[in-house]
Amino acid sequence: MGIRVAVAGASGYAGGELLRLIAAHPELDLVAATAHSQAGSAVAAVHPHLTGLDITFGATGPEALADADLVFLALPHGESGVLAAALPSGVKVVDLGADHRLRDADAWTRYYGGEHAGAWTYGLPELPGQRGEIAIATRVAAPGCYATTITLALAPLITAGAVSADDVVVVAASGTSGAGRSAKGHLLGSEVMGDLSPYKVGRHQHVPEIKQATGARSLSFTPVLAPMPRGILATVTALPASTADPRQVLAEAYADAPFVHVLPEGAWPHTAATLGSNSCHLQATLDVDSGRVIVTSAIDNLGKGAAAQGVQCANLMLGLPETMGLPVYGVAP
Repeated sequence: MGIRVAVAGASGYAGGELLRLIAAHPELDLVAATAHSQAGSAVAAVHPHLTGLDITFGATGPEALADADLVFLALPHGESGVLAAALPSGVKVVDLGADHRLRDADAWTRYYGGEHAGAWTYGLPELPGQRGEIAIATRVAAPGCYATTITLALAPLITAGAVSADDVVVVAASGTSGAGRSAKGHLLGSEVMGDLSPYKVGRHQHVPEIKQATGARSLSFTPVLAPMPRGILATVTALPASTADPRQVLAEAYADAPFVHVLPEGAWPHTAATLGSNSCHLQATLDVDSGRVIVTSAIDNLGKGAAAQGVQCANLMLGLPETMGLPVYGVAP
Protein backbone atom coordinates (compact mmCIF):
# COMPACT_ATOMS: atom_id res chain seq x y z
CA MET A 1 0.00 0.00 0.00
CA GLY A 2 1.13 3.52 -0.80
CA ILE A 3 0.01 6.77 0.78
CA ARG A 4 -3.74 6.62 1.41
CA VAL A 5 -5.70 9.52 -0.11
CA ALA A 6 -9.38 10.38 -0.41
CA VAL A 7 -11.34 12.84 -2.54
CA ALA A 8 -14.46 14.63 -1.34
CA GLY A 9 -16.58 16.04 -4.16
CA ALA A 10 -15.18 13.52 -6.62
CA SER A 11 -18.14 13.61 -9.02
CA GLY A 12 -17.36 17.13 -10.29
CA TYR A 13 -14.92 18.11 -13.00
CA ALA A 14 -12.05 18.94 -10.64
CA GLY A 15 -12.83 15.83 -8.60
CA GLY A 16 -12.75 13.66 -11.70
CA GLU A 17 -9.41 15.13 -12.71
CA LEU A 18 -8.08 14.37 -9.23
CA LEU A 19 -9.19 10.76 -9.58
CA ARG A 20 -7.43 10.47 -12.93
CA LEU A 21 -4.17 11.89 -11.58
CA ILE A 22 -4.27 9.81 -8.40
CA ALA A 23 -4.88 6.62 -10.40
CA ALA A 24 -1.66 7.24 -12.35
CA HIS A 25 0.40 8.43 -9.37
CA PRO A 26 3.09 5.92 -8.27
CA GLU A 27 2.80 6.67 -4.54
CA LEU A 28 -0.87 7.53 -3.96
CA ASP A 29 -3.61 4.98 -3.31
CA LEU A 30 -7.22 6.09 -3.56
CA VAL A 31 -9.16 4.71 -0.57
CA ALA A 32 -12.33 6.80 -0.80
CA ALA A 33 -14.17 9.01 -3.28
CA THR A 34 -17.28 10.77 -2.03
CA ALA A 35 -20.11 12.73 -3.63
CA HIS A 36 -23.48 14.11 -2.64
CA SER A 37 -26.11 13.32 -5.27
CA GLN A 38 -23.96 10.61 -6.91
CA ALA A 39 -23.36 8.57 -3.74
CA GLY A 40 -23.81 4.88 -4.55
CA SER A 41 -22.90 5.33 -8.23
CA ALA A 42 -19.86 3.73 -9.83
CA VAL A 43 -17.11 6.21 -10.67
CA ALA A 44 -17.14 5.13 -14.34
CA ALA A 45 -20.88 5.82 -14.59
CA VAL A 46 -20.18 9.49 -13.79
CA HIS A 47 -16.71 9.76 -15.34
CA PRO A 48 -16.70 7.41 -18.38
CA HIS A 49 -13.06 8.27 -19.12
CA LEU A 50 -12.19 6.51 -15.83
CA THR A 51 -13.63 3.15 -16.90
CA GLY A 52 -11.60 0.48 -15.12
CA LEU A 53 -11.31 2.47 -11.90
CA ASP A 54 -13.32 0.07 -9.74
CA ILE A 55 -14.68 2.25 -6.95
CA THR A 56 -18.10 3.49 -5.89
CA PHE A 57 -18.87 6.99 -4.65
CA GLY A 58 -19.64 7.16 -0.95
CA ALA A 59 -21.59 9.82 0.90
CA THR A 60 -19.57 12.90 1.81
CA GLY A 61 -18.80 13.08 5.50
CA PRO A 62 -15.83 12.97 7.86
CA GLU A 63 -16.32 9.28 8.67
CA ALA A 64 -15.74 8.33 5.03
CA LEU A 65 -12.49 10.32 4.84
CA ALA A 66 -10.90 9.96 8.28
CA ASP A 67 -8.80 6.89 7.48
CA ALA A 68 -6.85 8.63 4.72
CA ASP A 69 -3.39 10.10 5.18
CA LEU A 70 -4.39 13.06 2.99
CA VAL A 71 -7.78 14.31 1.84
CA PHE A 72 -8.51 16.45 -1.20
CA LEU A 73 -11.60 18.64 -0.88
CA ALA A 74 -13.17 19.46 -4.26
CA LEU A 75 -16.38 20.94 -2.91
CA PRO A 76 -18.42 24.04 -3.81
CA HIS A 77 -17.31 27.27 -2.15
CA GLY A 78 -18.54 27.51 1.41
CA GLU A 79 -18.72 23.75 2.03
CA SER A 80 -15.10 22.86 2.83
CA GLY A 81 -14.78 24.65 6.15
CA VAL A 82 -17.24 22.58 8.16
CA LEU A 83 -16.04 19.26 6.74
CA ALA A 84 -12.36 20.09 7.25
CA ALA A 85 -12.97 21.07 10.85
CA ALA A 86 -14.49 17.62 11.50
CA LEU A 87 -11.49 15.69 10.17
CA PRO A 88 -8.85 14.35 12.59
CA SER A 89 -5.92 16.71 13.13
CA GLY A 90 -3.50 14.05 11.88
CA VAL A 91 -5.09 13.99 8.42
CA LYS A 92 -3.44 16.33 5.92
CA VAL A 93 -5.90 18.31 3.77
CA VAL A 94 -5.67 20.12 0.44
CA ASP A 95 -8.72 22.29 -0.23
CA LEU A 96 -9.43 23.12 -3.87
CA GLY A 97 -12.30 25.40 -2.84
CA ALA A 98 -12.14 29.02 -1.75
CA ASP A 99 -12.95 28.57 1.94
CA HIS A 100 -9.42 28.90 3.32
CA ARG A 101 -7.63 31.11 0.77
CA LEU A 102 -8.33 34.59 2.11
CA ARG A 103 -6.67 36.04 5.19
CA ASP A 104 -9.14 38.94 5.36
CA ALA A 105 -12.48 37.85 6.83
CA ASP A 106 -14.14 41.04 5.57
CA ALA A 107 -13.05 40.25 2.02
CA TRP A 108 -14.59 36.78 2.37
CA THR A 109 -17.89 38.24 3.51
CA ARG A 110 -17.89 40.83 0.74
CA TYR A 111 -17.20 38.43 -2.12
CA TYR A 112 -18.56 35.09 -0.89
CA GLY A 113 -20.84 35.75 2.07
CA GLY A 114 -21.28 33.64 5.15
CA GLU A 115 -18.84 32.84 7.94
CA HIS A 116 -15.11 32.94 7.23
CA ALA A 117 -13.51 29.53 7.88
CA GLY A 118 -10.01 30.92 8.50
CA ALA A 119 -6.90 31.06 6.34
CA TRP A 120 -4.62 28.11 5.58
CA THR A 121 -1.20 27.98 3.95
CA TYR A 122 -1.60 29.25 0.39
CA GLY A 123 -0.93 26.51 -2.14
CA LEU A 124 0.96 28.22 -4.95
CA PRO A 125 4.47 26.72 -4.73
CA GLU A 126 5.97 29.17 -7.24
CA LEU A 127 5.55 32.17 -4.94
CA PRO A 128 8.76 33.12 -3.07
CA GLY A 129 9.20 30.95 0.01
CA GLN A 130 5.87 29.21 -0.46
CA ARG A 131 7.26 25.83 -1.47
CA GLY A 132 8.83 25.42 1.97
CA GLU A 133 5.68 26.62 3.75
CA ILE A 134 3.57 24.06 1.90
CA ALA A 135 6.03 21.27 2.71
CA ILE A 136 5.58 21.72 6.47
CA ALA A 137 1.83 22.44 6.39
CA THR A 138 -0.97 20.05 7.32
CA ARG A 139 -3.68 22.24 5.79
CA VAL A 140 -3.21 23.88 2.37
CA ALA A 141 -5.62 26.05 0.36
CA ALA A 142 -5.06 25.58 -3.36
CA PRO A 143 -5.51 28.81 -5.36
CA GLY A 144 -8.38 29.55 -7.70
CA CYS A 145 -7.93 28.98 -11.42
CA TYR A 146 -8.05 32.66 -12.44
CA ALA A 147 -5.93 33.58 -9.44
CA THR A 148 -3.25 31.08 -10.46
CA THR A 149 -3.14 32.28 -14.05
CA ILE A 150 -2.92 35.95 -13.11
CA THR A 151 -0.65 35.61 -10.07
CA LEU A 152 2.00 33.70 -11.99
CA ALA A 153 2.00 36.48 -14.60
CA LEU A 154 2.01 39.41 -12.19
CA ALA A 155 3.58 38.57 -8.81
CA PRO A 156 7.27 38.49 -9.86
CA LEU A 157 6.93 41.83 -11.64
CA ILE A 158 5.45 43.59 -8.59
CA THR A 159 7.95 41.92 -6.25
CA ALA A 160 10.87 43.03 -8.42
CA GLY A 161 9.54 46.59 -8.70
CA ALA A 162 9.23 46.21 -12.46
CA VAL A 163 5.56 47.29 -12.52
CA SER A 164 3.33 49.42 -10.34
CA ALA A 165 1.00 47.72 -7.87
CA ASP A 166 -1.68 50.22 -8.90
CA ASP A 167 -3.87 50.24 -12.00
CA VAL A 168 -3.48 46.57 -12.95
CA VAL A 169 -5.94 45.54 -15.67
CA VAL A 170 -6.78 41.94 -16.55
CA VAL A 171 -9.02 40.37 -19.18
CA ALA A 172 -9.15 36.58 -19.01
CA ALA A 173 -11.14 33.97 -20.92
CA SER A 174 -12.05 30.62 -19.35
CA GLY A 175 -13.61 27.40 -20.54
CA THR A 176 -17.00 26.27 -19.28
CA SER A 177 -15.67 23.63 -16.86
CA GLY A 178 -14.60 26.50 -14.60
CA ALA A 179 -18.28 26.98 -13.74
CA GLY A 180 -18.60 23.44 -12.40
CA ARG A 181 -20.71 20.49 -13.48
CA SER A 182 -24.15 21.52 -12.26
CA ALA A 183 -26.72 21.97 -15.00
CA LYS A 184 -27.08 25.66 -15.88
CA GLY A 185 -29.02 27.09 -18.79
CA HIS A 186 -26.40 29.63 -19.82
CA LEU A 187 -23.80 26.84 -20.10
CA LEU A 188 -25.75 24.71 -22.57
CA GLY A 189 -23.80 23.98 -25.73
CA SER A 190 -26.26 25.91 -27.88
CA GLU A 191 -25.80 28.95 -25.62
CA VAL A 192 -22.00 28.84 -25.42
CA MET A 193 -20.87 27.77 -28.88
CA GLY A 194 -20.02 30.62 -31.22
CA ASP A 195 -20.18 33.13 -28.39
CA LEU A 196 -17.95 35.07 -25.98
CA SER A 197 -19.58 36.69 -22.97
CA PRO A 198 -18.25 38.62 -19.97
CA TYR A 199 -19.58 37.79 -16.52
CA LYS A 200 -19.19 39.00 -12.92
CA VAL A 201 -17.70 42.15 -14.40
CA GLY A 202 -16.11 44.30 -11.72
CA ARG A 203 -17.00 41.90 -8.91
CA HIS A 204 -15.35 38.50 -9.48
CA GLN A 205 -14.59 36.63 -6.28
CA HIS A 206 -10.94 35.97 -7.18
CA VAL A 207 -10.05 39.67 -7.01
CA PRO A 208 -9.14 39.77 -3.28
CA GLU A 209 -7.19 36.53 -3.66
CA ILE A 210 -5.19 37.92 -6.57
CA LYS A 211 -4.42 41.12 -4.66
CA GLN A 212 -3.38 39.12 -1.60
CA ALA A 213 -1.07 36.84 -3.63
CA THR A 214 0.49 39.48 -5.89
CA GLY A 215 0.64 42.63 -3.77
CA ALA A 216 -1.51 44.52 -6.29
CA ARG A 217 -3.33 47.45 -4.70
CA SER A 218 -5.94 48.06 -7.39
CA LEU A 219 -7.15 45.55 -9.96
CA SER A 220 -9.73 45.76 -12.72
CA PHE A 221 -10.64 42.22 -13.77
CA THR A 222 -13.01 41.18 -16.56
CA PRO A 223 -13.60 37.43 -16.91
CA VAL A 224 -14.95 36.07 -20.20
CA LEU A 225 -16.72 32.77 -20.84
CA ALA A 226 -15.19 31.08 -23.89
CA PRO A 227 -16.73 28.30 -26.03
CA MET A 228 -14.30 25.55 -24.94
CA PRO A 229 -14.43 22.92 -22.18
CA ARG A 230 -11.23 23.84 -20.36
CA GLY A 231 -8.35 26.33 -20.31
CA ILE A 232 -7.70 29.94 -19.29
CA LEU A 233 -5.93 32.67 -21.24
CA ALA A 234 -5.26 35.87 -19.27
CA THR A 235 -3.91 39.17 -20.56
CA VAL A 236 -2.45 41.20 -17.70
CA THR A 237 -1.35 44.82 -18.17
CA ALA A 238 0.38 47.12 -15.69
CA LEU A 239 2.28 50.40 -15.62
CA PRO A 240 6.07 49.99 -15.74
CA ALA A 241 7.90 51.10 -12.59
CA SER A 242 11.45 50.57 -13.84
CA THR A 243 13.39 49.92 -17.03
CA ALA A 244 13.62 46.19 -16.30
CA ASP A 245 12.77 43.80 -19.13
CA PRO A 246 9.54 42.15 -17.93
CA ARG A 247 10.22 38.92 -19.82
CA GLN A 248 13.65 38.64 -18.22
CA VAL A 249 12.18 39.26 -14.77
CA LEU A 250 9.75 36.39 -15.30
CA ALA A 251 12.45 34.11 -16.72
CA GLU A 252 14.67 34.68 -13.69
CA ALA A 253 11.79 34.20 -11.24
CA TYR A 254 10.82 30.85 -12.73
CA ALA A 255 14.26 29.51 -13.68
CA ASP A 256 13.86 26.61 -11.25
CA ALA A 257 10.08 26.17 -11.50
CA PRO A 258 9.35 22.90 -13.32
CA PHE A 259 5.81 23.82 -14.33
CA VAL A 260 6.15 27.48 -15.37
CA HIS A 261 7.56 28.15 -18.82
CA VAL A 262 8.47 31.60 -20.16
CA LEU A 263 8.19 31.14 -23.90
CA PRO A 264 10.88 32.13 -26.41
CA GLU A 265 10.75 35.63 -27.86
CA GLY A 266 7.93 35.92 -30.37
CA ALA A 267 6.01 32.87 -29.10
CA TRP A 268 2.71 33.49 -27.32
CA PRO A 269 0.73 31.26 -24.94
CA HIS A 270 -2.43 29.51 -26.05
CA THR A 271 -4.71 27.27 -24.08
CA ALA A 272 -4.42 24.14 -26.23
CA ALA A 273 -0.71 23.93 -25.47
CA THR A 274 -1.39 23.47 -21.74
CA LEU A 275 -4.33 21.05 -22.06
CA GLY A 276 -4.03 18.16 -19.63
CA SER A 277 -0.87 19.51 -17.99
CA ASN A 278 0.14 21.20 -14.76
CA SER A 279 2.05 23.85 -16.67
CA CYS A 280 1.67 27.60 -17.11
CA HIS A 281 2.95 29.31 -20.26
CA LEU A 282 3.96 32.98 -20.08
CA GLN A 283 5.10 35.73 -22.43
CA ALA A 284 5.72 39.43 -21.77
CA THR A 285 6.33 42.58 -23.79
CA LEU A 286 5.90 46.36 -23.74
CA ASP A 287 3.00 48.00 -25.54
CA VAL A 288 4.60 50.27 -28.16
CA ASP A 289 1.79 52.82 -27.88
CA SER A 290 0.89 53.04 -24.16
CA GLY A 291 4.17 51.78 -22.74
CA ARG A 292 2.28 49.40 -20.44
CA VAL A 293 3.72 45.99 -19.61
CA ILE A 294 1.66 43.18 -21.14
CA VAL A 295 1.89 39.59 -19.89
CA THR A 296 -0.12 36.76 -21.41
CA SER A 297 -0.62 33.60 -19.34
CA ALA A 298 -2.23 30.25 -20.18
CA ILE A 299 -3.10 27.24 -18.04
CA ASP A 300 -5.51 24.32 -17.99
CA ASN A 301 -8.07 25.43 -15.40
CA LEU A 302 -8.60 21.82 -14.26
CA GLY A 303 -4.84 21.18 -14.21
CA LYS A 304 -2.64 23.93 -12.81
CA GLY A 305 -5.86 25.75 -11.94
CA ALA A 306 -7.28 22.97 -9.77
CA ALA A 307 -6.58 19.24 -9.54
CA ALA A 308 -2.98 19.02 -10.75
CA GLN A 309 -1.97 21.93 -8.56
CA GLY A 310 -3.62 20.16 -5.64
CA VAL A 311 -1.50 17.09 -6.31
CA GLN A 312 1.60 19.30 -6.62
CA CYS A 313 0.88 20.63 -3.13
CA ALA A 314 0.18 17.13 -1.82
CA ASN A 315 3.54 15.91 -3.16
CA LEU A 316 5.30 18.63 -1.19
CA MET A 317 3.28 17.96 1.96
CA LEU A 318 4.05 14.24 1.77
CA GLY A 319 7.78 14.65 1.16
CA LEU A 320 7.56 13.40 -2.43
CA PRO A 321 9.21 14.94 -5.50
CA GLU A 322 7.15 17.95 -6.51
CA THR A 323 6.66 16.72 -10.08
CA MET A 324 5.72 13.12 -9.23
CA GLY A 325 2.69 11.88 -11.15
CA LEU A 326 2.11 15.22 -12.85
CA PRO A 327 2.23 15.95 -16.59
CA VAL A 328 4.51 18.80 -17.62
CA TYR A 329 3.51 18.62 -21.27
CA GLY A 330 0.09 19.18 -22.79
CA VAL A 331 -2.01 16.93 -25.02
CA ALA A 332 -2.32 17.69 -28.73
CA PRO A 333 -4.12 18.02 -31.03
